Amino acid sequence: MPDDILEKGAILQRDKTSYAIAPHIPGGIITDFNMLRRMADVAEKFGVKAIKITSAQRMALVGLQEADLDWVWHDLGMTPGAAIGLCVRSVKICPGTDFCRIGLQDAVKIGLALDGKYHGFQLPYKFKMGVSGCPNSCAESAIKDIGLVGFKNGWRVYAGGFVSGIKPRLADVIADELDDYQVMQLVDKIMEWYIKADKKRRLGKIIDEVGLDNFKKDLGL
Repeated sequence: MPDDILEKGAILQRDKTSYAIAPHIPGGIITDFNMLRRMADVAEKFGVKAIKITSAQRMALVGLQEADLDWVWHDLGMTPGAAIGLCVRSVKICPGTDFCRIGLQDAVKIGLALDGKYHGFQLPYKFKMGVSGCPNSCAESAIKDIGLVGFKNGWRVYAGGFVSGIKPRLADVIADELDDYQVMQLVDKIMEWYIKADKKRRLGKIIDEVGLDNFKKDLGL
């Protein structure tokens, strides 16, 4: 029976014959507008049924045939993104101080840094991050495995959130008033801890098993 094709970033659709791909667009920010033209050209050339804007700040091309997948990526001039698989799927980023009048921290800068370092990073289970430049939390940081929220005095860091499944979990606050460098260091520690735990479930479930205080203690918090 057909299935997802991980190495081609292809997700099997309901009809069991066609696939969707979601080209990686870091932070959902497009400055090369030719990419949009290429995507439209590819959609027409290969008979895409729809282009779906996703919750992870990507645009999915829906209704592709398996035989066309390599040519689609070639014409897009892109390599398959990590939209599926046991890895860091996405880093959702709000406009931050680059674009938003109420941004308090540079969400785009830190979000793109995290994306560049961790997008597609292999892990025991799927993993998501969110970076919000102010407490409005437009990147939904409290429902991400790692979430950052910007305040006037620095970043608040959340860990363990998810909404997939029938028992969603809000993330726990694990640190406050961190600068960019401290945030990157803490994210590295969380990733190392998660890899060492080596359990095929979401970070929040493991935190519940070991206890939040023990988790924070292991991170040196």
